[in-house]
Amino acid sequence: MAQEVTEDELFLPDPSPRQVFASVISVDDHVVEPPDTFEGRLPANLADRAPHIVETPEGHQVWEFEGERYTQVGMNAVAGRRPETYSLEPFRFDQMRPGCYEIEARVRDMDINGVWASVNFPSQITGFCGRVFFNASDGDLGLACIRAWNDWLYEAWYQVHPERIVPLGITYLSDPALAVAEIRRNAERGFTSVTLPERPHEIGLPSLWDRAHWDPIIEAIVDTDTVVSLHVGSSGMPKAPPGAPILQLGATLFGQQSLQACAEWLWSEHPMRHPGLKIAMSEGGIGWVAMLLDRLDNMVERSGYGRGWGDLPPAEVLKRNFWFCTLDDPSTIDTRHRIGIDHVMVEVDYPHGDSTWPDTQAVIEKYWGHIPPAELRAMCSGNAAALYRHPLPDRVLPEG
Repeated sequence: MAQEVTEDELFLPDPSPRQVFASVISVDDHVVEPPDTFEGRLPANLADRAPHIVETPEGHQVWEFEGERYTQVGMNAVAGRRPETYSLEPFRFDQMRPGCYEIEARVRDMDINGVWASVNFPSQITGFCGRVFFNASDGDLGLACIRAWNDWLYEAWYQVHPERIVPLGITYLSDPALAVAEIRRNAERGFTSVTLPERPHEIGLPSLWDRAHWDPIIEAIVDTDTVVSLHVGSSGMPKAPPGAPILQLGATLFGQQSLQACAEWLWSEHPMRHPGLKIAMSEGGIGWVAMLLDRLDNMVERSGYGRGWGDLPPAEVLKRNFWFCTLDDPSTIDTRHRIGIDHVMVEVDYPHGDSTWPDTQAVIEKYWGHIPPAELRAMCSGNAAALYRHPLPDRVLPEG
């Protein structure tokens, strides 16, 4: 059995509420699905095969689905933990801060951090884009789990605090017709985003250039004004050389992963063919974006690639259809004008290891304090509110 550790040994003292420097809508946080996520939400004939929590001989709590086990590795739920307790072992729920999996506790943690609203991605049992379920060996079961997860997010997370949660869903990407149906079902009840894999071909789906598969899905997304959220790692970690530290290398290359995914989505022509398509690149930072824009312009001017490519050149399509998300980018935030002030958004990444919680306000003030108030308001909350069609608080900071 796992050695018992006291709460004081695991957790830092509870933080006090931070002074709000800027109103924040975080466009990248995560839910840790609680043990009852799927209870009562699957058809009766599938209920006994729903994902469920099991206890391991070592005393860990892990998800089990279709004979496989899925763990919450250390850096996925470390908010409030003492850094020396981070590990890659599966956690028990009582070894996580309740804000990871309880909505009332989450809102309290948002209040501590000065976060007005939050976009929440799924976690391990689902995968950041729902791939565990749309790749299920039993398609009916996988579809039922996707619908159940969306129902849980809607009922237990979003409806409880609709002003504080930006509803993001998953969909059944193995079948275009079923994917479209779930996108439309969610949009009808207020979901404003769907998470898709960065690089679908890496996880067994048709590539973005397979028009028969992706055109109906993209058309439904545009028709419902649903934002495509592409999270780093949703298609897996980058391939590493033998013996390399995979997690460290993968985390180092988040920007490269976003750059590659963004270029592929751009050249898939879906953004060019659909001016209303909105794509948010989550957790990749912005340091690579200005370089990509320069490269696209150079390619058109010098090599001729992309000439005659629709009504706009590729770089302008990128600036129109894509939004970029950052924790801080202290060295590259001053490229924001090249990217477009209205296409940069802030993220907290609660409760992951990269998260700035509970000191997001101090981080923004330290690295972005030189930025004019109107630009700060846009990047910290206004752009996200406009993109996700989400209400702002009555008073939006900074003023002036």
